[in-house]
Amino acid sequence: MLQELGWIDAGLSTGGKITSIATLGPAGTSSEQAALYLWADRGQNAPPSIQLHDTYEAAGEALRAKNASHVVVANAYAGIHSFYMDPGLFFAGAFLFDTPHYGIAISPGHRVPAKARIATHPAPVALVGELLPKEYAVGEILYTTSTSAAAGQAHRRETDLALTTQPAAKAHALEFISRTRTIRMLWSVFALRGPAEKDKD
Repeated sequence: MLQELGWIDAGLSTGGKITSIATLGPAGTSSEQAALYLWADRGQNAPPSIQLHDTYEAAGEALRAKNASHVVVANAYAGIHSFYMDPGLFFAGAFLFDTPHYGIAISPGHRVPAKARIATHPAPVALVGELLPKEYAVGEILYTTSTSAAAGQAHRRETDLALTTQPAAKAHALEFISRTRTIRMLWSVFALRGPAEKDKD
């Protein structure tokens, strides 16, 4: 079934051009895929200019420093309110975009103990209970800054398993031990507030 993509355009069409997008990294995150979609749909006719940061807050700082023209933040992110409330930013639009497939992954050859330590970003943690095969049990959940960081921990065997995305699993040479699924997600786009946006307040 094809995903239905849609836009809430609150200024993207009439605002400044999208010349560089900042979002959560490293490579392999759902945020990177969402930023690539935004670039393909609304960006310049040029190779994508996507900046990947350790946190959404760092991506926001890149925007405030004018090192990026826009920032993309998942609406599932618990701290997104700080972007909406920042008087120096304005909400430029939002779009529906399905994440890459999520699943529980393992470093090949790693032996999982009776109670596994599982790395995940906080936002999709509910998927651990949904996707974890019955032969495994949760010993500890370890929160990371991104799904890609979770995959990195499993690759280095700092954890037994990771809830991560297909791109991140591939980048870190992990194998899925569970079924996978996408998440229908809303993504918000922010830009620096200029005179035109201040006049609308």
